[in-house]
Amino acid sequence: MKKKVITRREFLKNSTALAVGNALYLNLPNEIFSQGRKKSRVVLVRHPDLFDENNRVREIIVQNMLDDAISTLVNRKDPGDAWKEIVKPGDIVGIKSNAWRFLPTPPELENAIRKKILQAGVPEKNMAVQDRGVLSNSTFINASALINVRPIRTHHWSGVGTLLKNYIMFVEKPSDYHGDSCADLGSIWKLPVVKDKTRLNILVLFTPLFHSVGPHNFNTEYTWRYNGLMVGFDPVAVDATGLRVIIAKRKEFFRDDRPLNPPAKHIVMADTRHHLGTANPSAIELIKLGWQENILI
Repeated sequence: MKKKVITRREFLKNSTALAVGNALYLNLPNEIFSQGRKKSRVVLVRHPDLFDENNRVREIIVQNMLDDAISTLVNRKDPGDAWKEIVKPGDIVGIKSNAWRFLPTPPELENAIRKKILQAGVPEKNMAVQDRGVLSNSTFINASALINVRPIRTHHWSGVGTLLKNYIMFVEKPSDYHGDSCADLGSIWKLPVVKDKTRLNILVLFTPLFHSVGPHNFNTEYTWRYNGLMVGFDPVAVDATGLRVIIAKRKEFFRDDRPLNPPAKHIVMADTRHHLGTANPSAIELIKLGWQENILI
């Protein structure tokens, strides 16, 4: 069967699917979500040939996926021009990655981001990539701009590991935020070290983990090659959309509506309590690029 590929100009919007969306996973009505905002744009890009015959990520395809996604997000034809609207030559840029050993931020993606930031005029000395230890890294402490990038996966404390949760390393004692299913992760985003500094959020869906039991549990049976990236300026919208993919895959795999345990309530709370963005699918403009087969949303 021929694989269907769509360019970034061929925006696919499925309002019916969006209207069902994220409110259902916590059985909450749309009315509880923040209202009156302009729609948050989320760009999903996928490629069927992301992995080579040796199961290695093709770096050139990662770069092309990132270029297409950022150009679409910013409404610029040239990726270089798009990145110049995200970071400036005078910025100090911290790229907050994720180092979980089973599913880390892909180094090919880290390299692609670094390359574009350098091309935007930021000197190498004013840029750093790190996960653990960011509070001891002067680049992150003094950062004027943060790029938030990590894979999505199920998580023992928060339901799913998300972009919102990725900033937990900016606090001295992460365990303080584990209570109530990590409901108040959004409060971290108001701390001076990160507040109003995030220029871009990139959620990695190369091989997402859609089911796990217990702390740091990982089983390749519960991963699959989705071959995707999601980007957006609104971390809540990106996480909420990524969660829809995880929930859809769980339903497909288990053949029932098996809920996450614990629920990923921190995404909703980041909207309704902390007002960091929107988790309401009807307030998210989802643009789908590239490979559409088994897209799930």
